[in-house]
Amino acid sequence: MKAVIQRVTRGKVTIEGKVHGEIGRGFVVLLGVAKDDTKEDMDYLVKKISGLRVFEDTEGKMNLGLKDVNGELLIISQFTLFANTKKGNRPSFVDAGLPEPSKAFYLEFIQAFRSLGFNVGEGEFGADMAVELVNDGPVTIIIDSKNR
Repeated sequence: MKAVIQRVTRGKVTIEGKVHGEIGRGFVVLLGVAKDDTKEDMDYLVKKISGLRVFEDTEGKMNLGLKDVNGELLIISQFTLFANTKKGNRPSFVDAGLPEPSKAFYLEFIQAFRSLGFNVGEGEFGADMAVELVNDGPVTIIIDSKNR
């Protein structure tokens, strides 16, 4: 699994002109599921993201986590994180997970954060979405569960 985490002051996902998910301060997470991902990959990402300390404390140091700032998450599925561009100009997505198991991981990923007490907005798996965000910092972190 790969995740692109962006620290935001706000984020929103719109589908067919209607707001589907919206958050204030927190993380917009773009999540890609690979064909060989396991529950251990998902658990690793959930633990890593929920513990990430990238919010500033009173001294201006990145020392606070999502819980410390009552942060929210907006989680969007994005198989294109597994684009392979080694050959030619048209990306290959052969490493991306198949739709059904990937959707199950995506929904379980969202539920894992909710069970930790976070407010979670979400996109819709497989939908054409418009994602808006205000990146705070900017702070953008990429985590790949295979690079532990």
